[in-house]
Amino acid sequence: MYLYGMEEIEVPTEHLHEEIKEKAEGQKDKWILYVALSTAFMAVLAAVAGLLAGHHANEALIQRVKASDQWNYYQAKNLKAELVASTDRLLHTLSPNTPVEDHKLDQARYEREKESIKKTAEDAEKLSEKHLERHVPLASAVTAFQIAIAISAISILTRKKQFWYMGLLLMLAGIGFLIAGSLP
Repeated sequence: MYLYGMEEIEVPTEHLHEEIKEKAEGQKDKWILYVALSTAFMAVLAAVAGLLAGHHANEALIQRVKASDQWNYYQAKNLKAELVASTDRLLHTLSPNTPVEDHKLDQARYEREKESIKKTAEDAEKLSEKHLERHVPLASAVTAFQIAIAISAISILTRKKQFWYMGLLLMLAGIGFLIAGSLP
């Protein structure tokens, strides 16, 4: 068709409306991709925090067992020292002229050994406490990340970005706990 000597250009508009609608819906739901990516990141952080929390819990337990073993060893040395002292008193009572120098040397040795064992036990207890102090914030980080993942999933199901934002805030809190638990 010609208008004033020019050919009318026809533009296929029926598909244009559909394309605009699809792109608008794509943009509208593009945040869901970001939710999915951030949720995957949260899962990675939760796994790392969980691994570190488990490590510190195990190390705390191992150190506590070492301390317990050392305290038992300390008690055994204490019993030996008491047996030597009782034997000395008994021998001296039965025969006042009997030399007891060998037993006094044994007693002195037991006392020196007990001090060393006591220090080892106390060091293991302190190390156990340090591992537990690091375990607590790491376990809190795992919890924060898991709740953040759940809330992010709810945001997708309800199509409400507010839940995702709450999930991101919890993720930041989890990162704070992760950092606090990772620092010496």
